[in-house]
Amino acid sequence: MKMILAMVRKELIDAARDKRSVMAGLYYAMGTPLIMCGLFMVLIGQLSSPEDLNINIKNANNAPDLVRYLSNNGINHGDDDEAKKIILTISDDYAANMAKAKPAEVLLVADNSDEKLQKSIRRLEVQLQAYSAEMGSLRLIARGINPRITQPIKINVEDKATADSKGGMILGLAIFTMMYSVFISGMNLAIDTSAGERERNSLALLLSHPMSTRELVLGKIIAVTCFALLGLILILLVSKVAYPFVPWQEIGFTVNISQDFMGLMFLVGIPVALMAATLQLYVSFMAKTFKEAQSYLTMVLFVPLALSMAASYNIAPDVLQWLPVSGQQQALMDFIKGREIPMMQLIVSSVTTLVIAVALAAGLEKSLKSEKVVFGL
Repeated sequence: MKMILAMVRKELIDAARDKRSVMAGLYYAMGTPLIMCGLFMVLIGQLSSPEDLNINIKNANNAPDLVRYLSNNGINHGDDDEAKKIILTISDDYAANMAKAKPAEVLLVADNSDEKLQKSIRRLEVQLQAYSAEMGSLRLIARGINPRITQPIKINVEDKATADSKGGMILGLAIFTMMYSVFISGMNLAIDTSAGERERNSLALLLSHPMSTRELVLGKIIAVTCFALLGLILILLVSKVAYPFVPWQEIGFTVNISQDFMGLMFLVGIPVALMAATLQLYVSFMAKTFKEAQSYLTMVLFVPLALSMAASYNIAPDVLQWLPVSGQQQALMDFIKGREIPMMQLIVSSVTTLVIAVALAAGLEKSLKSEKVVFGL
């Protein structure tokens, strides 16, 4: 145990000397919650008070009531180039058809393949449909017919979601960033302590000391795991401070990073951090150079990223709920939504995570007994 602790101390001291590269992973943990809060503030501002939409309306004099209705709903006439991207043309016989209670035609011209215009086009279409429904009701009333006769079914929706459970949808994305920080925070240290040491010719020197390969492997795994958990702690603390500044109440949400959630997140993150450390070390040792290790890890990290995204957006098949990363994340999402934690699912996914970590550690120990891996031949 003393030899393992000495190895961990040595790795942490080396990491402290190379602050710029090793700390890069921790910057993700500190900066991601702040960036997300800024994006949420902008999004909530757009949803709560959308900006006026300027479009080009041709023959506006033919339908003054329609133009007034659109203006009252934030859609105005404009002649600049930006407004001309959406053109609403009112037909010449619009007023005559409206007076005769016939369908009055309008032509909407826009590029629906332009992603920036799609939201504006939908907004205009919704307002035109609302105006059409209002005019239809007035025509029925003028003929002594109750407009409700056209609605044979009245649908009443009772939303059982609470403010906390709605906030859970937002926190699902936050959990994704927290889980990913475990893989990002220790990655640079894992590369530096494996492929980096081999390039500096210090790996063979370490193996020449009176210590077993297992002790060396365990020391490196613990050191990388410490950095991974440090990144998790940082992102939890920054999220705890930053998220309350977002005006969630304007959209009926409640987002609360509670101490219970932080504690559960840390406990769930321990086996994930161990698996991340062993995976990154194993891949880095299999690479022959530092840059090659970076390339390999970028591709390898796509697997936990895909599992985490599948759990976040609920697009994963049921079998993924029992796998590492996605299983733990699904259990955390159920917790923040006020549901019962699926303990069996959480236990199975956590045990599977530890089994993978042990298997990778055993493979790493065996590989370091090979001269091809030690000297990068």
